Amino acid sequence: MASENDSEMISSVEDIKARIQSSGKVFLLVDEETEENSEEYAHFNFIGNYEGKEVVFDAVMYTLRLQHESEMFEIAEHRAAKHFPQYKKINYQEDENGNMAALDDLEEEIGLFMAEVIMELEEEGHIKVKEHVDVDPYGDFEVGLDIGLNLESLSDKVIEKFIKEFNENSLRLDDTLYTYQTHDQVA
Repeated sequence: MASENDSEMISSVEDIKARIQSSGKVFLLVDEETEENSEEYAHFNFIGNYEGKEVVFDAVMYTLRLQHESEMFEIAEHRAAKHFPQYKKINYQEDENGNMAALDDLEEEIGLFMAEVIMELEEEGHIKVKEHVDVDPYGDFEVGLDIGLNLESLSDKVIEKFIKEFNENSLRLDDTLYTYQTHDQVA
């Protein structure tokens, strides 16, 4: 006899499976309308098996370039917090015309400091990233996936290919360590 929790789990998997099928794809973007989903980042659900059970995978996929940039920013933010006792996260505001409002003196100084840290990290090549799929079995019917891939951009085809290879256990990841440059080269 199935427990109440098991039937709730099955209905949740079935609900998401039905929503995916009605979308005409093999996955369903989470919060499709948000700005978070982009050419370099996607949050989506798909159905697969984990430890012998059908589950919903709650996946975030991003490019290695985006991961590299994010890790450099986190380090720069950490160093800024140590360097400036009065550190506060920069809160970018728009004026009534939709333009970026001017930063106060401290915010500007923190921003310049962080930019210098990022340039230093880039020059030294300390931050290296590689393809990965991290699994987080945090829910009853949902398994989290954190996916970093060495691609220029993400698309429906990329996501579909990943899901197919992941579900068939044929996914091969590149172990190469990568580093990226974030600033444009000026001629």
